[in-house]
Amino acid sequence: MFLGEHTPKLDDKGRFFLPAKFREELSEGLVITRAQERCLAIYPKETFIAKTREIAQAPGTVKQVRDYQRMLASGASDEIPDKQGRITIPPQLRRYAGLDKDIVVTGAIDRVEVWDQTAWEAYVGEQEADFADLDEVLPRVGETQQQ
Repeated sequence: MFLGEHTPKLDDKGRFFLPAKFREELSEGLVITRAQERCLAIYPKETFIAKTREIAQAPGTVKQVRDYQRMLASGASDEIPDKQGRITIPPQLRRYAGLDKDIVVTGAIDRVEVWDQTAWEAYVGEQEADFADLDEVLPRVGETQQQ
């Protein structure tokens, strides 16, 4: 499980140090891809494979399914962290997320997200007011299993 907020720097080659607490789970390989709200998602390779298998089961005759599959897969890049725990974000993904030097790396339970620092701060500012209300909307684990 990925938790927390970290602020590493992106170097001139598009690399950054993964937070130490994320390294072990991502050491065998990871996939970086586009995510919603113009950030990037980093999945452990096995999690990404499971996600794509699930998405492949959706009907390809539905335009939204095709659009989602294309956006997810076309931007995906598989990586292995180097011995120092750094990964490289490909240029097209850096452009997509507007990444320069100051980034925020957040745990998002099953994935890690990479945000431009200014975009992250704006997102948090917008979401802060609604955060408490979301707790009432999201189903509880026990409730979803009983239904």
